[in-house]
Amino acid sequence: MPAVTIRGLSYETHRALKVRAAQHNRSTEAEMRAILEAAVRPEGRVRLGSALAEISRTIGLTNADVEALEQAGDTTPAEPLRFE
Repeated sequence: MPAVTIRGLSYETHRALKVRAAQHNRSTEAEMRAILEAAVRPEGRVRLGSALAEISRTIGLTNADVEALEQAGDTTPAEPLRFE
């Protein structure tokens, strides 16, 4: 698992983190993980699969349409690149 070191954190910020962690019944390290998770992976974020499903519903794409696209696709294996 990756590790992160934060240098130059002010005493006041570190103290506030410790207080916040205590309020949530977590260690300071667990509190920092929770803060980082919430910052970079918010609950309301749009996920790619959900966005694509919504687009297909909006344009009226059906399973039959997807099956037709899959059948029409070229299944011939690609030729490997040659570097001669």
